[in-house]
Amino acid sequence: MSLSDVSKSLPDLSVSIGGLTLPSPLIIASGLWPHDASFWQEPYSAGVGAICSKGLTRRPRAGNSGIRIWETPSGVLNSIGLQNRGVEVFIKEELPHLAKSGIPVIVNLAVESLEETTESLVLLKSAEKDIAAVELNVSCPNVDCGGMAWGMSADGVSSVLLAARKAWEGKLWVKLTPQAFDLPSVGRAAEDGGADALVVSNTWLGMAIDVEAKKPVFDRIFAGLSGPAVFPLALRCLYEVAGSVSIPVIGCGGVCSDEDVLAMLLAGAAAVEIGSMLMHDLKCISDIYESLTKRMALWGVGSVADIIGKGRGDRF
Repeated sequence: MSLSDVSKSLPDLSVSIGGLTLPSPLIIASGLWPHDASFWQEPYSAGVGAICSKGLTRRPRAGNSGIRIWETPSGVLNSIGLQNRGVEVFIKEELPHLAKSGIPVIVNLAVESLEETTESLVLLKSAEKDIAAVELNVSCPNVDCGGMAWGMSADGVSSVLLAARKAWEGKLWVKLTPQAFDLPSVGRAAEDGGADALVVSNTWLGMAIDVEAKKPVFDRIFAGLSGPAVFPLALRCLYEVAGSVSIPVIGCGGVCSDEDVLAMLLAGAAAVEIGSMLMHDLKCISDIYESLTKRMALWGVGSVADIIGKGRGDRF
């Protein structure tokens, strides 16, 4: 197909994720986008399929002390500490304005304890009409199991889903941690527990040393690594999990271009979350969407569904 023919047969970029239809496979990842409604409109919203809220907790959190962001070669370390105003404030003061944008809102909820997770989901249920899906972040520590993150084991994720599904009947995504010893088994546990989709994955644990100060950069020592450096790792995790479950898997980690998006889709992703790239360019999703549309048109691909998983050995 020539370039002149591209505009005549633009592909359908809408996607279906566990019964939820989005206009684009490009989702803004949690933690990057302000809850300021002025950013939930053109030109920033062009090409965006959905936006994940900042990580929410049952009660307000001040976040971590000290340095929170540290640039690395081809990436960034962050130690934000889930700073947020709490679920109740989000529901009353922020969600109504965000919902008016028409962009699907994915509520990212940090799993701290089963009790607080249940309480948060009960509260969110009162605003269910404005919530496209809840994305459970299972990377937080389970204090009852020695501080190990809920998402590190299949048993931990199973207990979270058991509690969550008693309180929330809507669309439910689970954002996995790449630190899990056996990520495919954790993904299967989430599927068995009633998850509608999986997000693979959260940040990798890293650290930085201030050589001049001769001490760790972050007060909490370790921090989450994201950005282009982790893309090959995220792609491998996605490939493994997508081949182990039957529910949709959303790719996340280091995505910066249409080629990265296509790689994720070919590896089996139903959609892709974009995060750190937004720190470089708030309008990057619009450019990626346009490039993705042109590339798919040149390939003669009619829809995103036509290429999902085709990099796993099939041909098109």
